[in-house]
Amino acid sequence: MTPSIVPEAIARQPWQMLIPLCGLVALGAAVLYSAAGGHLQPYALTHVVRFMVFLTMAIGISRINRNVFRMAAYPVYGAILVLLVLVELIGAVGGGSQRWLNLGFMSLQPSELMKPAIVLVLARFYETLPHAMTASWRGLVPAGVLIALPALLVIVQPDLGTALAICFGGALTMFLAGLPLWWFVAVAGAGMVTVPIAFFTLLHDYQRNRILVFMDPEGDPLGTGYHITQSKIAIGSGGVFGKGFGNGTQSHLQYLPEAHTDFVFATMSEEWGLAGGLFVLIVFAIVIGWGMRVARRAPDRFSSLLAAGMTATMFFYVMINLMMVMGLAPVVGIPLPFMSHGGTSMLTNMICLGIIMAVNRWNQTRSNFF
Repeated sequence: MTPSIVPEAIARQPWQMLIPLCGLVALGAAVLYSAAGGHLQPYALTHVVRFMVFLTMAIGISRINRNVFRMAAYPVYGAILVLLVLVELIGAVGGGSQRWLNLGFMSLQPSELMKPAIVLVLARFYETLPHAMTASWRGLVPAGVLIALPALLVIVQPDLGTALAICFGGALTMFLAGLPLWWFVAVAGAGMVTVPIAFFTLLHDYQRNRILVFMDPEGDPLGTGYHITQSKIAIGSGGVFGKGFGNGTQSHLQYLPEAHTDFVFATMSEEWGLAGGLFVLIVFAIVIGWGMRVARRAPDRFSSLLAAGMTATMFFYVMINLMMVMGLAPVVGIPLPFMSHGGTSMLTNMICLGIIMAVNRWNQTRSNFF
């Protein structure tokens, strides 16, 4: 057999997922370039550089031994939990929320790192739990505590969207681990009873307004409904092929708030239209579908839960952001993966991607060693 001119380490990367993903990042950079008025800075160039740096990091993560992940699960979870406590004590305040730690060279949002960490620790927990105990209180209560601790710390920041993401990733990992379906149905039923109480007692005024506006954004189009209204105008005005690159008016005239972060999909849709939107959806379908196939082929319970949970975490980002910008969900401040400008969000999603790539490598080698 003729040896390949491509090094094996490069050839066995999941290019069927990485090539479309690079196309998505390139589109995101083009949208950010346009949102900045035709300038590479401060968004587009930083976006591409971050992706290249974090992609290198993800490839490095994919080379890590499976036993290292097992041993690191609880220490990583504990370390991020400590960071969340530090946020409450000395965290920086921005936009009315206390979510960041100022490290000097960057601002770190520990709640974002908890999204992959909760999946990692639960995968480790259920790997060590005998299958016979999964459907007992031993499979429910400890896992529930592991989820509740960071979720409560994030809620008080306040950051409801990130808390929901942590709960979503944790709950799906619990479901895939084999907990009875009726438990989740019972929790959903209890939630329907407690949601009205929480709405009036636990949520902040701005959070209540977001939910009320979601149900009737046109009721206050120049006030609390402004974000959703302008986002829907931007998406609808793009038509099939968009207004053309650099010709978006909603973002350029600053009608659309957060055009480079939470509402970057609306910015893209105005200029690239339905065609651009379908491209984005297709790429996300490729990435998420690849992640679930990796989970199905995983060699053990830990690896399967790890890959499925990380895929679910990225899916939650995509689902909530797209529903939010189209007026199908309240505005909760969740960026669109690989397109929105933001360092911590890109870091979190690339960590998830790197871990799925690691499981994919374990599937190929069926070995615990490098």
